[in-house]
Amino acid sequence: MSTPLSHATLEQLFLNARTHSHWQARPVGDDLLRQLFDLLKHCPTSANCSPARFVFVKSPEAKAKLKPCLAEGNVDKTMSAPVCVIVAQDMKFYEQLPKLFPHADAKSWFEGNDALIQTTAFRNGTLQGAYLILAARSLGLDCGPMSGFDNAAVDAAFFPEGNVKSNFLINLGYGEADKLFPRSPRFDFADACQIL
Repeated sequence: MSTPLSHATLEQLFLNARTHSHWQARPVGDDLLRQLFDLLKHCPTSANCSPARFVFVKSPEAKAKLKPCLAEGNVDKTMSAPVCVIVAQDMKFYEQLPKLFPHADAKSWFEGNDALIQTTAFRNGTLQGAYLILAARSLGLDCGPMSGFDNAAVDAAFFPEGNVKSNFLINLGYGEADKLFPRSPRFDFADACQIL
C-alpha cells in the first residue's frame, strides 16, 4: 500500500485522462459494470454510510426515458454513449447504518436531523461518483461526467419512490480520442493551495 503507482498508471487515471463526448461503437458489458462497482464500494465515506445509488442506463428503453430529461447540448453525447450512469444519493441512507457501521448506533445520529442527512448524503454520494470515475478509468473506460439535465425529471422517471435524488451523470464507454478538444488550463499549486 505504500508503494507509489507507476507513472503510466498515473497517466491513465489523471494526467492523460479526459472528459469524452464522442464514443466508439463498442459495448460495455454488465460484468465490467459490476467490477466497477466492486472497486468503488471500498473507497471511504463518513461512517461507511455509502449513500450513492447508481443507475446504469444502457437499454434503448432506458435511454428513451432519460433523453427528455437532458439539456439539448447533452443529448447526442449521452444517446451515443454505451452507458450513462445516473449518480444519485439515497436520502434514507442512515437506515442501512446498522449493517454498514455496526459498532456504533450511527443511525441515531441522523434520525430527525434533516440538515445532517442532506449534507452527508450529498457530500458522500458525490465522493462515490468521483470514485466511480477513477474506478472506470482504472478498468480502461473513458468517462464524460456532466450536469446539464433536469434533476426533478430524472428523479420522477427513475426514482419515483422519492427517497433517492439524482446528483450528476457520467457517460461511460471507449472515447474517440481524435475528437477531443485541447485540454483546458489548470491552476498551478500556488493558485489553489496553501501549506500552513
